[in-house]
Amino acid sequence: MRRVVVTGLGALTPIGNNVSEYLNGLQNGVSGAAEITHFDASKFKTQFACEVKGFNAKEMLDAKSARRLDPFAQYAVYVTREAMKDSGLDLEKIDLDRAGVIWGSGIGGFSTIEHELMAFSNGDGTPRFNPFLIPKLIADIAAGQLSIEYGFRGINYATVSACASSTHALCNSFDYIRWGRADIMIAGGSEAAVTNAGIGGFNAMKALSTRNDDPTTASRPFDKDREGFVLGEGAGSLILEELEHAKARGAKIYAEIVGCGMTADAHHMTAPHPEGLGAKNVMVQALNDAKMNPEDLDYVNVHGTSTPLGDIAETKAIRSVFGDSAYQLNISSTKSMTGHLLGAAGAIEAIAGILAVNHKFVPPTINHFTDDPDIDPKLNLTFNEAQDREVRSVLSNTFGFGGHNSSVIFRKFES
Repeated sequence: MRRVVVTGLGALTPIGNNVSEYLNGLQNGVSGAAEITHFDASKFKTQFACEVKGFNAKEMLDAKSARRLDPFAQYAVYVTREAMKDSGLDLEKIDLDRAGVIWGSGIGGFSTIEHELMAFSNGDGTPRFNPFLIPKLIADIAAGQLSIEYGFRGINYATVSACASSTHALCNSFDYIRWGRADIMIAGGSEAAVTNAGIGGFNAMKALSTRNDDPTTASRPFDKDREGFVLGEGAGSLILEELEHAKARGAKIYAEIVGCGMTADAHHMTAPHPEGLGAKNVMVQALNDAKMNPEDLDYVNVHGTSTPLGDIAETKAIRSVFGDSAYQLNISSTKSMTGHLLGAAGAIEAIAGILAVNHKFVPPTINHFTDDPDIDPKLNLTFNEAQDREVRSVLSNTFGFGGHNSSVIFRKFES
C-alpha cells in the first residue's frame, strides 16, 4: 500500500491560537483553564473551562463565514487555512477530484441549537428560526464547508464518535490515501461545547471537575485526587498526502502516519471497560497495522481525561500491551493543559505527538501532586515538566462515550 505523510498543520487550542503558540504552551506546561467567559456560569457546579482565547470570528474569518457558521465550523475553517498555508499546496497544480475532507466533531453546532431553542422558548410562541439553523448545527457542515473553500471534490464526510471523532477522521483519511482512493486529505476535528447545556449536561453526569477555587490545577490526570475532566474547545487540522505526491512538489514532511486502530468496548454507555479491554485491543491493532513491536514505540499521548475510572483503565491497557517495554516509554496526557476537546481531542493531540517528533521533547502531564496507588508507579507519566527525548514514533489514543476507541501512530519520516 502507498505511504502517507503529514505536510501541513493547523491548531486552535486553549493554550495557543496557532501551531507555534500551541507548541510553546506544550513545552512550558501551560494550563488553559480559567473562569468561563462565554456565558454566566455562576450557578453551575463547574464555573470554569479551557476556552479558546482571543478568537473573534469577524476578525479571523470573512463576514459571511462568521455569520453562517456555528463556532465549531468557524474553528474548522480557521485551522484549515493555517494547515493549507503551511502545506504549500497549489490548488491549480493538484487533481481536485482526488482531494478530500474528513472532519470529526462529537456534537457539532451545540451553541446554535441552544441559542435558537432558548430564543424560541422565551418568545411569544411564534416560530421564528434562523434560516441557517439546520446547516449551522449539523456535524457534517464543517467537512462540506472545507470542500467548498478549496474546491476539493473527492471523499467528503464527517466522523461522529464522541471523543474519538477526529482520530477516526485521521484513520479513515489515512486508509483512503494508502488504498489509492485519494492523494490529499484534510483531516481533523473541531468542537465548541462550552455552553450552558454543555457544562450543565456534563455536570449532571458528574463527569466534570468542580475545583472552582483553583481551575488551573483542575485537570490532573493520574493524580490520586482527580475528580473529573475540564471541558475544552478548539480545533486541529492535518494535511495528509501520498508520499510520492508530496515529494514531487518538494513538500515539507512533518511525519509519516504508519498505523491505525479502531475498536469498541462493547461494555457501557459512558464507563470504560474496567480492564481497559477496548483500549488494549485498539493499541494492538495500531501496532500491528504499523508492523511495529511494542519496544519500537517511544511515546504514548494517552486519552488521560482525569477521570477516576478512565485513567486507571488506560494505564492497565498500556501495561498489558507493552509489557516491560511500558517502562521505557514516555506517557503523557496533554489534556492536563488543554482540557478535553471532545471530538477535537484526537486532532490536537495528534499534532502534539507530531510536534514531539519534530522538536525532540515529550509534553508533560501537569498538575501532578499525589501518586495514585492504583496506577503502576514505574510508568513514566512525564509529570509536571516536559522531557527532552528523541521521539521517533508516537501513538495517540482517543476513547469516546459509547465505547468508541481509536489510535493512530506517527513516525519520524525516513525516505
